[in-house]
Amino acid sequence: MYTPPNSNAAGDAAIDEVSGGTSWRSVALTHDQIVDDDRPQVLQRASGLTEKFDEWRFSASEKLERVDLTPDLAESIGSKRWFRGLGTLLGLSAIALAMWPDFSPLEAAPVMEVDDSVRDEFRSQMIMPLALGADSGRHMGATPTVVELESAPERPQLDMLATLARGDSFGRMLQRAGVGSRDADRVSELIGRTMPLGEIEPGTQVDITLGRRPAPGETRPLDNLSFRARFDLALQIERVDGNLALKRIPIRVDDTPLRIRGTVGGSLYRSARAAGAPASAVQQYLSALGDQIDLDRAVRSTDTFDIIVSHRRAATGERQAGKLLYAGIDRSGKPKTQLMRWGDDGRFYEASGVGEQRSGLVAPVPGPISSRYGMRRHPILGYRRMHAGLDFRARSGTPIVAVTDGRVVGAGRMGGCGKAVRLNHAGNLATRYCHMSRIAVRNGQSVRRGQIIGYVGSTGLSTGPHLHYEMYRGGRSVNPASVRFVTRAQLSGDDLRKFRAALAKLKTVEEGAALADLEQKPSEMGEPEREIDKLEASKKVS
Repeated sequence: MYTPPNSNAAGDAAIDEVSGGTSWRSVALTHDQIVDDDRPQVLQRASGLTEKFDEWRFSASEKLERVDLTPDLAESIGSKRWFRGLGTLLGLSAIALAMWPDFSPLEAAPVMEVDDSVRDEFRSQMIMPLALGADSGRHMGATPTVVELESAPERPQLDMLATLARGDSFGRMLQRAGVGSRDADRVSELIGRTMPLGEIEPGTQVDITLGRRPAPGETRPLDNLSFRARFDLALQIERVDGNLALKRIPIRVDDTPLRIRGTVGGSLYRSARAAGAPASAVQQYLSALGDQIDLDRAVRSTDTFDIIVSHRRAATGERQAGKLLYAGIDRSGKPKTQLMRWGDDGRFYEASGVGEQRSGLVAPVPGPISSRYGMRRHPILGYRRMHAGLDFRARSGTPIVAVTDGRVVGAGRMGGCGKAVRLNHAGNLATRYCHMSRIAVRNGQSVRRGQIIGYVGSTGLSTGPHLHYEMYRGGRSVNPASVRFVTRAQLSGDDLRKFRAALAKLKTVEEGAALADLEQKPSEMGEPEREIDKLEASKKVS
């Protein structure tokens, strides 16, 4: 290494240079040491880790600068240089997100170390262990003075709540609850004398009390059984002097119908539901009015709907809503439409005694028409002949319904029609339904509009499953698509007088009168329930 004279290497500032893989340091000379510009530059080799690190950093910075990883993204957008800078930005962003700190709360160190044994000691100081039989805290081993019991004592009585499931029998339900087969048969016999066991509705809950076993391993005897057999009847079975005895408990029931009135507004259904009418009653109400009038045109938003539903309320507080009895529409305080259910068939009749009016015919099957009425070439016989009906395309097994009320005058095989049904209707009209796979009615039976009379098939002269539907007037074939008529019933004489009297009586029911609670009689008032009894939960057995 060459060092010029009079050089002060310790006090000079050094500038590192790298040339040809050898590290040199250019020493800046003081003003006194500079003689002229022609003097050679003094170079000094780097020594020490610090100087070598500085040299490496300087070299790396020069290389990175030549690579140009961080260009200005506002310049040369879309170029290779710009995309290189975008990659650097995305990479640094990913690294920053990966090293993002966690903000979850830190658990502070406990004042004292709590392990399972210490936690168990804390539990022993609470009230909860008393309800669990003091199963917490310190336990001591049994001493020789402890005498082990031969058998654990049983409870003298067991109280349970059994539920009758759908499709289950009353006797099997009792046996699953722990009642012996002999007692279960006796209970079924006693209840069967009062009412058919099949009339007990699914979901009925039965309170059962079983007594002490007469001997180890034997079945507990039935001490008490009670349940709500009907809305107006409760049954109780008790063991008296070793024998089971049945006790009937009649429940007073009021049958005042429930009347609901309100303004139609924007939606008749929503207004009726908002007024408190049951959903099933509203559906029946709309169906009854829809068969009589056009709900979209004949009902105004300012009209008043009038709904009367059969309703039962028991003295014990239960309520039960039934079927629709009256459907009315009032306009300007006067009745515009009045329909009341009357007769064994449950039809609705107008206030004048005219039965429900049904315009037009229903489609016998929910399918498109594949062949219309008129002359055509028969697909099997191969020649042109009259097609005296309509063919409906439908899958095999699709239900076929009567287009209107009528009576079955023929049900069976009818030549090329295969299995067919023929109906006679009012107005000297008749219909026939051919190519059925199965017939669902019998000869002489009365059918209602929309009732299933058979199922689509391909019997007789048929190329595939479909329904051939014919209509006759006075015995002559007519085009079914050209016939639209109305079916209605008319009351007269004594029936009409009874109907009008029942309608007048029904309309005297006040709005909401059935919603009031029945006043209980002294004999119907039970003892007040104690708070401690409410804490006892019965075990359910289904």
